[in-house]
Amino acid sequence: FDTGPSFFFMQYEFTALMEDIDAAGLVNFEPLDPLYVVNFRDTRKTYRIYKDIGRLANEFKEVEPGFEKKMNRFLEITGKLFHDTENKVVKRNFNSILHFLAVLTTVPLRHAPKMIRSFWQEIERHFESREVKEIFSLVAFFLGATPFDTPAVYTLLAYTELKHDGYYNVKGGMYTIVEAMEQLLVNRGVKIVKNTEIVSVDFDKHQVNACIDQNGSRWEADIVVANADAAWFRGKMLNRKGYSEKKLSKMKWTMAPFTIYLGVKGKVPGLDHHNYFLGNNFKEYSDKIFKNSVSLDKPYYYVNVLSKYNAGAAPEGCESLYILCPVPDLRFKPVWDDREVLYENIIDDLSNRLNFSLKDHIITKKIMTPIDWKNTFNLYQGSGLGLAHNINQIGAFRPSNRDKKLKNLFYVGSSTVPGTGLPMAVISSKLVTERIEKRYGSIH
Repeated sequence: FDTGPSFFFMQYEFTALMEDIDAAGLVNFEPLDPLYVVNFRDTRKTYRIYKDIGRLANEFKEVEPGFEKKMNRFLEITGKLFHDTENKVVKRNFNSILHFLAVLTTVPLRHAPKMIRSFWQEIERHFESREVKEIFSLVAFFLGATPFDTPAVYTLLAYTELKHDGYYNVKGGMYTIVEAMEQLLVNRGVKIVKNTEIVSVDFDKHQVNACIDQNGSRWEADIVVANADAAWFRGKMLNRKGYSEKKLSKMKWTMAPFTIYLGVKGKVPGLDHHNYFLGNNFKEYSDKIFKNSVSLDKPYYYVNVLSKYNAGAAPEGCESLYILCPVPDLRFKPVWDDREVLYENIIDDLSNRLNFSLKDHIITKKIMTPIDWKNTFNLYQGSGLGLAHNINQIGAFRPSNRDKKLKNLFYVGSSTVPGTGLPMAVISSKLVTERIEKRYGSIH
């Protein structure tokens, strides 16, 4: 199973990474079409999302008259937003908040209202039907939040998924990237130490002297790059007052994941590679789910069938299923003794929609609650994707990728710049490399 992400866009960032490290072709990226499939519980309607706008318009001809014209206009607007901000704002380091604000003044003024509106409000300006609005606001969940509390600037993601790049699968599964990178590093003489957890940091006023593991061993280095959560690390490891438990709790965090991994005997009908299963109370569910004030008896969830396009993911005649249900983090739901209840609700709902009894075909299962995600990966309160992307947590308002006090400490990952998502994590690695080279010279 792939534990976390199962597909991504902006694959050219991964391609650029491979080229930068002289490893072009190391991993094979496969474009997806359809990109994903969306199922509605109440209407039993299924919509297949294609990149071809003409073909996509045919999916919505009954619910959204003039869809093709509306979507092309929407993509024209979001495309301009993407290209006006990608290199100026997203793929750039900032030296201060003033520097960030100065850069924002160079972005065309026509985009300013999108800093105030929500993702959902922007979608409503272009489309009328409930189905279209809900489907094309799902991309906001990739940022770990809902379209109702995500700024409209992120509607640019609709452009990346439908027009600019699309979605991609990795041949052999997502973890193939990790395995390929590991082998490349080993071949180049890099020593990788596994099953070792850093539990504290030895530092003085100016630099990190060593990282201490769970066995008390000291790991010394000239440069330290932390890929633990950039906000959590500053509080837990460095005891920074600005990142105390009280301060962290007041920050806006992304959703927590409840994940199910199933090995199923037989071929499951009615599922494509990537599938969303929605209900009939999208706004109410979105508004309340992350604060644990809505029932999970009829959950919304995502299903990935890795074995659809990767035969090696399951034995012959079987399927490999990964199910993700966004849930409250541990601040709002600290106890998960009802994990089996939610599991049963999801499996029963999915079986009913597919007219296929999953329970009768399950060979193996594994469940991970936010508690498991927190304990396994040191994710703050089980938040799956780090800090959220509200207005005061973007750009230079996010924790910097260089430490303000310790000159040899840098950060990479979702809670630093530019933000959440696999492409953003790759971009963050490039940005921190620029920081290191600027301070220390070439690392080659």
